[in-house]
Amino acid sequence: MTNLFAKETVFISEALTQNDVFVEVAQALLEHGLVTEEFLSNLVEREKQYPTGLPLAPIDERLPNVAIPHTESSFVNQTRIVPVKLKHPLIFHNMIVPDEELQVSFLFMILNHDESEQSGLLAQIMDFVNRQNVEDLVEFFSFESVEEVYHYLEKNF
Repeated sequence: MTNLFAKETVFISEALTQNDVFVEVAQALLEHGLVTEEFLSNLVEREKQYPTGLPLAPIDERLPNVAIPHTESSFVNQTRIVPVKLKHPLIFHNMIVPDEELQVSFLFMILNHDESEQSGLLAQIMDFVNRQNVEDLVEFFSFESVEEVYHYLEKNF
């Protein structure tokens, strides 16, 4: 599998709404040729239908909630995981209990060019979270720079 992370697709976002962060990231991904013009509208629609928020509190109370937004592979040109640190926690609905709202502070956006890779990428993200020492994860989620996030993932994912 190709490298799943690239420094130009790691984001620290000041967005104040879920839609704003999706627009910000989708525009950059489109500029890099990683997604199609239809990616954004499909991402937004899919998040409404199939929420992707995931609480990490069951692992440790100090961990933030995350979300793993994604869309169909037909809107993606290259497989990648796009980490997005949110400066302001945003509301996402819980993947497991869709009516429940979660304050999310970090996104692992999945770009899957091959439909069959999606569940594998989701499993890899969960495996990454479960494999890390909790102290290291707390530190990872507190990083404020693209370089810190990128280097940690390159080394530990």
